[in-house]
Amino acid sequence: MLGRDARVSNRRIAAELGVTEGTVRGRIKRLQQDGLIAFTAITGFQIEQRARLAFINVQAEVNRVREVAQVIADIPTVNAVLITMGQFNITAMCLIDDLDALVELASDKILAVDGVHHVETSIAVKTVKYNARMAKITRPAEVADDD
Repeated sequence: MLGRDARVSNRRIAAELGVTEGTVRGRIKRLQQDGLIAFTAITGFQIEQRARLAFINVQAEVNRVREVAQVIADIPTVNAVLITMGQFNITAMCLIDDLDALVELASDKILAVDGVHHVETSIAVKTVKYNARMAKITRPAEVADDD
């Protein structure tokens, strides 16, 4: 229930589960203390007027994929890093303000990582479907503010 609507009342949850409101409150508190759930406002990356979602597909040495992926993940402007199968074995995602920022990230930073053979970039020009509950895409500074 909380996954669908984090604002749902403890009373409503209790009624649906057949337990007391105090039980729900206690369970939620424990889940928060254990770090299993957290509450935050989710905004879509589309709220950023100038930012564009960019993908950097990386061809890395097969025996160094995890190491290379971690180095790329440590770059502050990179939002997500995925190990993939196919022509490319790593995909990095980021929000960029302009093409110069993408060129700098792809050519000067990622292509310079030891073990990277080739990079290919693409930019999302239109969002057909985006589920912020599945994958929250924000600038790295915003992620740090949420913690």
